[in-house]
Amino acid sequence: MSTAARAVASLRSSRNFRLFVIGQIVSVAGTWMMVVSQDWLVLGMTDDSSTALGTVTALQFAPVLLLTLHGGRLADRFDKRRLLMAANLASGALALTLAVLVLTGSARLWSVYGFAFALGLVNAVEIPTRMSFVGELVGPELLPNASALSAAYFNVARIVGPAGAGLLISVVGTGWVMLLNGLSYLATVVALRLMDPARIRRTARGPDKSGVRDGLRYVTRRPGLLVPLALVAAVAVFGMNFQLTLPLLAKTVFHADASSFGLVTAAFAAGSLAAAFSGTLRRGRPSQRLVIGSAAVFGAAEAATGWAPTYPAAIALLFLTGFATTHFAQAANHRIQLGSDPRYRGRVLGLYTLILQGSTPVGALLVARLSEQAGARSGFLAGGLLSLGAAGVAAVCAAVRGSAKAESLDPARDCSGLAEPEPHPPHGDDEPRQTDLGPDRADMRVERAP
Repeated sequence: MSTAARAVASLRSSRNFRLFVIGQIVSVAGTWMMVVSQDWLVLGMTDDSSTALGTVTALQFAPVLLLTLHGGRLADRFDKRRLLMAANLASGALALTLAVLVLTGSARLWSVYGFAFALGLVNAVEIPTRMSFVGELVGPELLPNASALSAAYFNVARIVGPAGAGLLISVVGTGWVMLLNGLSYLATVVALRLMDPARIRRTARGPDKSGVRDGLRYVTRRPGLLVPLALVAAVAVFGMNFQLTLPLLAKTVFHADASSFGLVTAAFAAGSLAAAFSGTLRRGRPSQRLVIGSAAVFGAAEAATGWAPTYPAAIALLFLTGFATTHFAQAANHRIQLGSDPRYRGRVLGLYTLILQGSTPVGALLVARLSEQAGARSGFLAGGLLSLGAAGVAAVCAAVRGSAKAESLDPARDCSGLAEPEPHPPHGDDEPRQTDLGPDRADMRVERAP
């Protein structure tokens, strides 16, 4: 198979996944248009207040922090396709409601706060469900490829959405952009309805009493999942606050207008897209060394962005930061997802989502306070340096424990230097262990760090 064919293998093999990608491109483009228009609306309402923008971000991600583990449990227990249809219809209704308020001049800051919180409630279910649904569409052999392609379409939308939003806001205003976003959710709903349910590889469900705590117990028994999750936590809290730091950098440092602000976001997304496409050729579970190295590169790139002397330099560095962000997130995601039993995958990915996105309220408020006191550049500098430090701690841990050497011999090793135990079902779950990971875990190829 040629390199190009390998890069789109999951699209070629699954009609359901093709439908899913088409619907997601339209819907996620609308979502990113909404992000830009919401940020622009809040900054206009509050005279460029970073605290207000940080509050909106915190409210939107707080439900993810509090409820995403329960959302992952719902994904493990119920039909993921139906859950996704319900979640997208709810998100569309919320977006249309806010659009009407803005268009009629009735929107107030508190109503934007309320919308952000309500959307966060929906996302707490939608995100872990969507992430685990991809595996049911393509199967374990193509999961790394499909996951990378999912990141690719996400970043295609991340380029098209903000760039289009910047132009539309200049012409018609934020309300009409929000209206388009509300309608865009229908693309995903239609795509889900058109899928062939018989070709969805549903995972056998465990007993109803297997809950969130059982999922957490499962993770704590697998050291190879804990290390990447801990590193994701540190990087997410301090470094991944771009919904707050990008608009502040664009508007308060480089004094960008709406269209130039869209270009800042698009440059970041273009780098993320390049990283996503590079990940489509990945086979097997990434090594711990690769995950740590990706985090270090991310921290260095973000810190450099904080020093950018000019607007063109910031655009170039944001491209590199976007590349490093997605490369790290994908490596961590694939290591976690391919190392977990499919019966617990919704809850494991719920925990991953909780850490990656649920930590945003904490990080957003900290960075907002720092940016208010020391300027927008400080958010990039502090986030990058602290992420670099977290990667350094993880590397020292790996070196002291000898995990790098152990992992070169056995992929089921981590920085504790101990072999990962086989997953144990929660107490009372006497079903035979089912796995859809294909070949034996010991035979899975481990990607080496470059």
